[in-house]
Amino acid sequence: MAQVFVNDLVLHTGTDFTVTFVLEDSLSNSLKNLTGYQACAQMRRYETSNKTKDFTVSFPNDPANGRVEVSMGSTDTALLKAGKYFYDVVLMDPEGGKERVVEGTILVKKSVTR
Repeated sequence: MAQVFVNDLVLHTGTDFTVTFVLEDSLSNSLKNLTGYQACAQMRRYETSNKTKDFTVSFPNDPANGRVEVSMGSTDTALLKAGKYFYDVVLMDPEGGKERVVEGTILVKKSVTR
């Protein structure tokens, strides 16, 4: 099993949020080929919360370049309450196997300019 990358983030309400992760193959240390993969990402106020907020997840440009982009539009971020949240990114390989590849906290800050 590959190690999970831990990355803590900051998100400002009412703004577009995008972060790109570059994943490596754990055996070869080269860029992970994500051709045929799907991904999902969610954030929750507490790790045990039932209420979630989904991110849009994509593989920008070429899936073979190992990049996973996680984003949320300003309309959705405007609805978030300030505070600490938890998130993770899960990949699904073409055979149906699931692997959590990124996790961390998101500090949601209320934007001053509206």
